[in-house]
Amino acid sequence: MDSPTHILNRFAMEIKTAMSASRYVRTVVLAFLAGTFLLAPCRAQVYGTANHTVTVVVQPVTTLRVNIGTANLNISGANAVAGVDAMTVTDQSTTLLWGTNSSLRKITVSTSLGTPLFTLKVLAVNPTVGTASPEVTLSTLSTDFMLNIGRSSGSCSLRYTGIALASQGTGTDAHTITFTVQAQ
Repeated sequence: MDSPTHILNRFAMEIKTAMSASRYVRTVVLAFLAGTFLLAPCRAQVYGTANHTVTVVVQPVTTLRVNIGTANLNISGANAVAGVDAMTVTDQSTTLLWGTNSSLRKITVSTSLGTPLFTLKVLAVNPTVGTASPEVTLSTLSTDFMLNIGRSSGSCSLRYTGIALASQGTGTDAHTITFTVQAQ
């Protein structure tokens, strides 16, 4: 097989003989052919390849957040009705937000206060995902609050209701409310 240089030289001689064109045309044609024959093998050459494996592992993730740290329910004369023993007040200024990538999950709720003077209830209002349980009277036992929240991120407003009987007198209950995501 002839080398690219030998082919170019022979082709140039044929062009010189066959054509009576100007020197400029010959130079352009020769330059084009030289580029075509000499550079083509360089562009097609493969110098090497490498590869590796990348693995993405997703662990179970569960997050909970209450957007306001403190809710105050103050029962005063404005909450009392003459002749009725129960006085109530509600607060719906707090939002619960959650996210979980595990299926079959629920949220439970409990309080740290073992023997409260007054009744405190909580209700999930307008949940974006899942099913709200009926209003929960808080105790130290975890009680179902939201069901069917698996593989989602969502939120709900928290409506707290404080109930005091006139016959119970005055006082203060300080609750630490705990929400927990767990298997349903």
